[in-house]
Amino acid sequence: MTSTLYPWQQTAWGQIQQLRGRWPHAILLHGPAGTGISVFAEWLAQSLLCEAPQTDGQACGQCGSCGWFEQYSHPDFRRLRPEIMEADQPDDANEGTGGKSASKAAKAPSKEILIAQVRGLGEFLTLSTHRQGMRVIVIYPAEAMNVASANALLKSLEEPGPNTAFILVTNAVDALLPTMVSRCHQFSLGMPSHDQALAWLKQQNISKPDQFLAEQGGAPLAAAEAALSDHVALQEEFFLHLQRPGLEGALKIADKLQKTPVPLLLSWMQRWLYDVFSFKLTGKIRYYPRYQKEINIIASGIALTALLSLLDSNTKRRAVADHPLSAKLLIEEMLLDYYSRCQERQ
Repeated sequence: MTSTLYPWQQTAWGQIQQLRGRWPHAILLHGPAGTGISVFAEWLAQSLLCEAPQTDGQACGQCGSCGWFEQYSHPDFRRLRPEIMEADQPDDANEGTGGKSASKAAKAPSKEILIAQVRGLGEFLTLSTHRQGMRVIVIYPAEAMNVASANALLKSLEEPGPNTAFILVTNAVDALLPTMVSRCHQFSLGMPSHDQALAWLKQQNISKPDQFLAEQGGAPLAAAEAALSDHVALQEEFFLHLQRPGLEGALKIADKLQKTPVPLLLSWMQRWLYDVFSFKLTGKIRYYPRYQKEINIIASGIALTALLSLLDSNTKRRAVADHPLSAKLLIEEMLLDYYSRCQERQ
């Protein structure tokens, strides 16, 4: 069977197999976004449920258990994640996941893991397992649990019952309750090396892999998604404006970008500002090296206090990015603020 793990996860897989025979009741997988941690978690869950695992611990892909898992119908597996992540799944993919199909929801799907989903594990955790095997629960992203659902999960983590394994996945350990983290065995999955990520992107026939890998901070899955996005051309127009900010240009580009997801625009701005800040202080650029000349011009002219103010303002905007009162007004305000601050010379 061909492994579903990514090439950069092979070493981590070998390391986690050392826990076999003394598997913790709860493990917390954490690492950078865009590197496939949830894929690793699902593959790990399938391997724990597999009836005939391979010598390296990976699932066989042939047994009845693997068949159920791949059909989203394994009786001893539950997946907790926000309803919004179920939106693109077929109805049968939601069976046995402890969640409700987004297509059947009476209101907009939640971006949080709700307390009802956690409480829904109650009966599952008390029933006998099928064929006396393992019982596995995958929760991701774990930081999507609100305070109520996180507290509800704590008791299950303390007293999970025999042959039960929780696998929590997060890109932000600091966002989790300390009491939850302390009840889990932590396992870190780091960023792949630049060569590993670049080789994989080339295998996927991604054009300009170096460019997109840099833009996404070295995360290969995020780089592939960005390269295949419908927003590449708009991103170039956005950066063209940032190189030569102006009042009239700000209003024109805001009108053109108003249907672009606001969180995406703010992430572009955040990385641009980080590069300007980094270049101003250290002469180094992380995300957009292809714009070194233009970033140098901006960094050389803008006052440090103005740059710090822009970074702070962008952080505050990101807090309301998912629910802006008016996307166009927010974009206009962001670009006009950028133009105004760029006039504050050092």
